[in-house]
Amino acid sequence: MQIFNRKLKKYFPNYIFQSLLATITLTIILYFENIFTRTAIIASLGATTFIIFAMPKYATAQPRKVIEGHMICIIVGISCFYISSLTQNRESLFLTQNVPKIFIPALSVGLSIFLMTITNTEHPPAAGSALGIVVQGWSYSTILVILITISLLSLTKYLLKSWLKDLV
Repeated sequence: MQIFNRKLKKYFPNYIFQSLLATITLTIILYFENIFTRTAIIASLGATTFIIFAMPKYATAQPRKVIEGHMICIIVGISCFYISSLTQNRESLFLTQNVPKIFIPALSVGLSIFLMTITNTEHPPAAGSALGIVVQGWSYSTILVILITISLLSLTKYLLKSWLKDLV
């Protein structure tokens, strides 16, 4: 059993550089946006940051998949949020009031997976954005933060792609 990644010795400077780059990029983005109360969405963006800077050559780190995957999941999240809002007042349609509270957030993830896979825009952390929107609600500023963050992360990756290595 090996504790440290085999690539560590060869790419040690990249491990430092890419981890610092991820930290700095996300710090700058979060400095200008105050969405810390949207923890599921922040976690999703953190996972996107990990994929972009730790696994930049992987398919899920490609800008098209990052941006379009999140956009699909934003639409799914908002749609499911409104479905959830409608079903809260329709208790008679369900056995218990908790069914929509449990099923609709899960549905947002399932629909996100379905739509991302059929459109070849698979970016797993984006499903967390859909889930966060359904569970925690949304606002135009939240959507703007997601779009700005994924755009800046993708731009940073694009500009520095020749220096980035897969660390996993």
